[in-house]
Amino acid sequence: MTEIVSLPDVSIASLGAAPHEGLHGGVASIGNFDGVHRGHTSLLKQTRRLADKLSGPAIACLFDPHPIAILRPDAAPKRLTSVAERARRMKPFGIDYLVVCRTSRDLLGLSAHEFFDALIRDNLKCRGMVEGENFCFGKGRGGDVQLLRTLCAEHQIEFEIAEMASAAGQSISSTRIRDLLAAGEVAAAAQMMATPHRISGVVVHGDARGRTIGFPTANLEQIDVVIPGAGVYAGHAIIKEQSYQAAIHIGKSPTFQSGLANKVEVHLLDFSADLYGQTLTVEFIDQIRGIIRFESADALTTQLHKDLQSVRQLLDQEPKT
Repeated sequence: MTEIVSLPDVSIASLGAAPHEGLHGGVASIGNFDGVHRGHTSLLKQTRRLADKLSGPAIACLFDPHPIAILRPDAAPKRLTSVAERARRMKPFGIDYLVVCRTSRDLLGLSAHEFFDALIRDNLKCRGMVEGENFCFGKGRGGDVQLLRTLCAEHQIEFEIAEMASAAGQSISSTRIRDLLAAGEVAAAAQMMATPHRISGVVVHGDARGRTIGFPTANLEQIDVVIPGAGVYAGHAIIKEQSYQAAIHIGKSPTFQSGLANKVEVHLLDFSADLYGQTLTVEFIDQIRGIIRFESADALTTQLHKDLQSVRQLLDQEPKT
């Protein structure tokens, strides 16, 4: 996996305190990279190409938590991917290091010039940079790509603007992906991310109602990324690096008038073992149907058999890797 390097402080006080000499002389791209979507991957590939040209490491740099979580906590978006998942997704694009800067009010208070000196020159000692045309940096987003180009030129740092990527005529953004997931359109979201959306959670005890009707489920909690909208999905459940076909139910259980709006239940096909207390990762492929209230448990059981057949048919058609 792409190596994750943490910078606990990027401030005037830490100038010159580079934590990892392997970062020096590389090409960096700064952003949030949530979801590592197709727009990000285009930028990351360009970063890798420039790094090869300059014979240095390719570096992606993000801030955790998201700056909005510090400045306007109530407006902070739910993240699409954990830092570890972002590093996993970056590896195929040749990124050597994912640098994680701890977000603080001191960091957010740096002017554009101070930010450039602290991170780009002193901590990373960059020889190149790649950014999107809408990139802004420094206090109040006071710096733009034109200022960045000027600063890079003054310090003999090669600078490139990344081309904007789109899908089906629409610009690709983490916000757009969140909207698709909220609508249950996980396949369309995957097209923008170039990989299925994943969530991970700890398996906890539920009401065991699924087991009583022959469809035991793993109930997930402690999920810290976006959960798709209510519906029944086909996907994969990954436990200890082993993948199983799965049917995933998200939302309330109207037939039994129970559950929460974001309750996640996973039925692993062809699997029988105790998962309580373990971490389970779920990968969403497509939605099978919406949430329906059935008149009886028997009617629900009949539909669940149909759902599992649909899941098998859909997943069996996936390209083999």
